[in-house]
Amino acid sequence: MPVVSVKDLKKSYLSPNGSQEPILDVPSFELHDKQQVAMRGASGSGKTTFLHLLAGIIRPDEGQIAIDGQAISALKEHQRDTLRAGKIGYIFQSFNLLKGFNCLENVRMAMDINGIADCGRALDLLESVGLADRQNHLPGQLSIGQQQRVAIARALVNQPKVVLADEPTGNLDPANTDYALSLLCSLCEEWGSSLILVSHDPRVIEQFEDRVDWEELNQVKVGHPVAWGSCKKLK
Repeated sequence: MPVVSVKDLKKSYLSPNGSQEPILDVPSFELHDKQQVAMRGASGSGKTTFLHLLAGIIRPDEGQIAIDGQAISALKEHQRDTLRAGKIGYIFQSFNLLKGFNCLENVRMAMDINGIADCGRALDLLESVGLADRQNHLPGQLSIGQQQRVAIARALVNQPKVVLADEPTGNLDPANTDYALSLLCSLCEEWGSSLILVSHDPRVIEQFEDRVDWEELNQVKVGHPVAWGSCKKLK
């Protein structure tokens, strides 16, 4: 059974002139257990909308989404929140760390939402991303690369079935990009989480074996097709 299953998924937004503007039309998509997929597409082409739909942050106009066998499209908002807390880890491009809370508290809050209070697990994740000595630091006291590592730890702390990463290296320099990608993929493998990473950066996409061309998957044509590069495995 796929960890993520999508069928006939559609989403539109209200344009300034009052008409409905389609942004997403995905006939089918599947992600399997422990699979790691990179999805490449131009900025503004609907990739973030797709991740928000999978996470239950927004609801589709039409279609079906199942996460770990559970249909989420018809769930009420609080039910989607519960499912997201237990089965989905989300890494935002801007990290979305809470500025008034330290690293450990940012990671633990993800557990609190899921009704768990395991400080040891949170510390283990911070140690895994090399930030155990920064557990009491506020996000503003960290570098951009360190903030990204806290975001990775937070996304994985509940041992989710799937991690959704939205342009997770968009704010990083090349060296930190390579480190963050290697860290994210190795931790997903270690903790048994599947991964969908979206990016418009060919250099990021080329580091994954399993790749999806968003412009081919999404039947709403937004932007321009992009060329693929060669493929290599993350070490």
